[in-house]
This record gives sequence, C-alpha cells and structure tokens, in this order.
Amino acid sequence: MASMGLAVALVLCLCCLLLLSLWKQRSGKGKLPPGPTPLPILGNILQLDVKNISKSLTNLSKVYGPVFTVYFGVKPVVVLHGYEAVKEALIDLGEEFSGRGMFPLAERANKGNGIVFSNGKTWKEMRRFSLMTLRNFGMGKRSIEDRVQEEARCLMEELRKTNGLPCDPTFILGCAPCNVICSIIFQNRFDYKDPILLDLMEKLNENVRIVSSPWVQEKQNQQLEFTFENLTTTVFDLFGAGTETTSTTLRYGLLLLLKHPEVTAKVQEEIDHVIGRHRSPCMQDRSHMPYMDAVVHEIQRYIDLIPSSLPHMVTRDVEFRNYIIPKGTDVLVSLTSVLYDDKVFPNPGVFDPGHFLDESGNFKKSDYFMPFSAGKRICAGESLARMEVFLFLTAILQKFTLKSVVDPKDIDTTPIANGFASVPPPYKLCFIPL
Repeated sequence: MASMGLAVALVLCLCCLLLLSLWKQRSGKGKLPPGPTPLPILGNILQLDVKNISKSLTNLSKVYGPVFTVYFGVKPVVVLHGYEAVKEALIDLGEEFSGRGMFPLAERANKGNGIVFSNGKTWKEMRRFSLMTLRNFGMGKRSIEDRVQEEARCLMEELRKTNGLPCDPTFILGCAPCNVICSIIFQNRFDYKDPILLDLMEKLNENVRIVSSPWVQEKQNQQLEFTFENLTTTVFDLFGAGTETTSTTLRYGLLLLLKHPEVTAKVQEEIDHVIGRHRSPCMQDRSHMPYMDAVVHEIQRYIDLIPSSLPHMVTRDVEFRNYIIPKGTDVLVSLTSVLYDDKVFPNPGVFDPGHFLDESGNFKKSDYFMPFSAGKRICAGESLARMEVFLFLTAILQKFTLKSVVDPKDIDTTPIANGFASVPPPYKLCFIPL
C-alpha cells in the first residue's frame, strides 16, 4: 500500500513539474509571438522535421504568419519568415538582432571565441580584426584577386590531369577555396597532394559532417579579446566558413550546369565573346558578362545553401511588431523564404538565370538575394566567396566542356536533407578540354 502511495506522489510531482514548465514557457518576461503549443520539456520538437527544419518553418508560417515562436525543448526561438520580417529585424534593427544564438556544438568547440559563434565585444573586435587583417594581407604584395586567379590556374591544371575521365569533383573543388585562405593567411598555397593540405581538408570535412547532422540536442568574456585561443579560433572560423561553403557552392553549381546544358552553352558563348580562350578571367569581366553574373546568382539562390542561416539572438529587450522579445532570446531566420519568394522569383523551384535578368538581358539586382544573410552578421567573407565562385566557374567553363555520365534529364539536383547546409547528391562528370 505504501508503494502505491509513493507512486501516486511521484505522478503528482511529475504533473506539477510539467505544469510548472508549461507555465514558465508561457509566461516569462516579454510578449512572444504566437506559435504551436509546446509540449512540456520537449517543446515543439515532435512537430518539426529535424532533417528539414526549413520546410517545417515554412509550413508553420502558413498557420502563424511571418513571425512566430517555436520551442526547442524549453527554449523559445523566434522565427522570422519572409523578406519583410527579415529586413525589419536584421537591417532596420540590425544592432538589436546582432547577437549569435545558441549552437550547442559550437559552444563546446569554440567556447565563445572567434567570429562565427561569438557575441558582443568579442565578436565586434574579432570581426573588425579579421576584416582589417584580410584587407592588409590583400593589400600587401599581391591582391586577393591575384591569389584567386593563381588558384584558378592551378585548379585548371588539376582538372586537366583527370584526362576527361569521369571523376567526382568534391575533393578538387574543396582544395581550391581552402588554398585561397592558406594563401591569404600563410602567404602560400599548397600542392593538391601536400599532406598538410590533405590533413586540413579532412578536419574541415569532418567538422561539417558533425555540424550538418540535425542540430537539436556562457562563460564570462575575459577583458583581453586577443587571447591566443581567440585568434586560433578566428583563423579556424575563416577556414571553416571559407572553404566548405564555397566548395559546396561550386560543386552544386557544376551539377546544375550539367543538368541545364542550354545554360552552359550560353555562358560559354559569352566567355568566348568577352574573354576569349587564353586570357585568365578577372573580376572586371563580370560587368561585361550579365548572363554569367545571373547564372552565379541563380546558383546561389537555387541551392539555398544555409536555409535557416545561423541562429541570431537579440542583444536587449526588443519591441517587434507589437511583440516584446526578451534579451537573450534566440532568433531563427528563414533565408529560404526570401530566396524562394515567388513574387520576386516566379517558379522559384526552377533553376532559371532569367530570375536575375531584365527584358533586355541586362543583369538585374535584387534585395531578396540573401544567401550570405543580411545586416550586421552578414557573412564576413561575402566578397571573397563571390569572387571565387565567379572566377573558378568562369575559368572552368572557359577551358572545359562539362560532360555528364548520365542523361541530363536523369540528373537529380535535390539536396541531401540535413540540419544545417544543403549539400548536393554525389555525382561524377568528365572535364573535356576545349
């Protein structure tokens, strides 16, 4: 009988705890936007597809509108969906939304150091330091564009060595952006067979594999921002953020060009006309190549590389659209909802460079082009990444015909679903010298 009473007491205790956690989720200071009712302790995890968070958020926005709250466990996260809400937060209220939200894995690895996952004074100092240092490296003996062009020439050499045989481009396309960062930070690049480069690439790949698994699972800053640990983390951030993202974009881009030979043919015609076959492509060419510019933009729009951006956090209590978001609340930004807006990009699910061209075939800019996010936390390497994607793809198409090993109609361009970045399915192609 006593054990029976104990069981009842336990159940009652549990019920009280659950009610308490529900009440805490519901109250708390601030008037959070509406959202699906969270389960005690679990929050809304069961209503979200952790393999495709972005799609779950889009479905929820149909019910709750452009600004809503979901609970990852007991933690409320405010979601911004659609260009208007994203612009209002990240651009108009840039300072307030400039915090970096929780990313459990990064907390353990980076411990609040570096640029990508840091906050407050650390983040501002390290970002300024990194951009300044990169600029100084670039303005040293050789410009950064010069380094990218050199790497493009080495990349062409490596591709030529494949002898037009079917190959998986993942490794070669990973080396190139990694080497550009090496060239900037260490002042020299590595041969594609150099064990140091291979080791670095392996570590980066492993990190991305870890971060890309579904990601649903702060210490006091020292006064001194420039600790050795902070600097090493910053350098690693530059590699992590500057290698994998660019190489994935290039790899996905080539897959889309294989799928759409008519686009590739038009680009190659433009390259022949503007650059010819022998001179190395340079950034000045871009303004005379509206079609290639549109293709690069459309690749980035279509692949939607980081669908939910990196989590943001509000740096103080913010009044936003009649809601009060308390300081320290995480904010998720759906970049998909901006890049796939069908009012601006008709048939967004179709790969079409026309999304960035006007009637006369001139390049057409769009405020909705946000693959690098927006506002104060916009990707620090945006200009380098855009330079690499333009120069590498242009160089490849200048020197090679891309030959698919399957009928272009049968190429599947659906990304492998995962928690963080959109990765293309594995594929092989032949680089036939022109």
